[in-house]
Amino acid sequence: MRINMLFIVALSFLVSVRSLPMKPTLKYESIFNFGDSLSDTGNFLISLGGYIPNIGRPPYGQTFFNRSTDRCSNGRLIIDFIAEASGLPYLPPYLQSARTNNSVDFKRGANFAVVGATANEFSFFKNRGLSVTLLTNKTLDVQLDWFKKLKPSLCKTKPECEKYFRKSLFFVGEIGGNDYNYPLLAFRSFKNAMDLVPFVIDKIINVTSALIEEGAVTLMVPGNFPIGCMAGLLERFNDNNGWLYDSRNQCHKPLNSLAKLHNDKLNKGLQALRLKYPHAKIMYADYYSSAMQFFNSPAKYGFTGSVLKACCGGRDGTYNAKPNVRCGEKGSITCKNPSTYANWDGMHLTEAAYRHIATGLISGRFTRPVYNNTNSPL
Repeated sequence: MRINMLFIVALSFLVSVRSLPMKPTLKYESIFNFGDSLSDTGNFLISLGGYIPNIGRPPYGQTFFNRSTDRCSNGRLIIDFIAEASGLPYLPPYLQSARTNNSVDFKRGANFAVVGATANEFSFFKNRGLSVTLLTNKTLDVQLDWFKKLKPSLCKTKPECEKYFRKSLFFVGEIGGNDYNYPLLAFRSFKNAMDLVPFVIDKIINVTSALIEEGAVTLMVPGNFPIGCMAGLLERFNDNNGWLYDSRNQCHKPLNSLAKLHNDKLNKGLQALRLKYPHAKIMYADYYSSAMQFFNSPAKYGFTGSVLKACCGGRDGTYNAKPNVRCGEKGSITCKNPSTYANWDGMHLTEAAYRHIATGLISGRFTRPVYNNTNSPL
């Protein structure tokens, strides 16, 4: 009994610590974020007008915000923790300015990410015979255009912009995951997804280059997660052939091979950018390796519930992630303690998982190269 009580006390302490804000250790004065559902803080919901999808309803946001905020998780995202660690407010969604008659102050940062966003536009998929339905047309190029429209309100002259952006962090991604997810979830082959990798990487590199041309100096470009450990894709590719799964963590090996290919190509592209722009600090954020820590050793990192099953969703599948019942919809069930789960709704992670990944980035353990200077502790 005493041992059980000690375990409960230790677990309660871990949960309470995980809910605390990050201690400010970074020295950025503004952050500009581009991406998809892994970092959207409101643009998708605003873009829909009055329609409220499942991510705009409880239990989304329940752990930290006590309300849904268009974040695809039970609480904060990686970008939220980066903002906390910089002593900055959570990034306001860019589209909020249209809803509030341009009364939003973006001087300390803006979020351009949109749920469902892809690196490439719809015509790209159509021209390759991939008939997919995209949740949004707010691609990475559209988000870049938004930034260009916002820029004159941030700084006017070239010297002013150079001074301002020297203290800013540009977060470019994660983006591109949906370019693979759409065809994979539409029952296309792995080859179809693999063939898209060079085009996705080219788009990310081109937009990163464009941001540097616009004045960005410090940029972080994340790679893809180990998608073979995501409940929704595990449910979609559920198979009895044991050789398809990693014996250490039971993640799907072919799916993770796709993520590794994406990350390898991205790293090579970023290295080319470093040679082209030697004045810029271009960091790669290794989401894959950071996440694999808790997928490989769940209990060590407090994930005593499950790392592969979704906390929120239907319960008729192996991974609680059948597409017929999505989190927040009628018939869905939410686990009692989301902080002990890594997967939130099948395609996104929990706040606890995102906090772990963010901590790895902030410490510099999962970023490369590490720039040791007073302006960029990352």
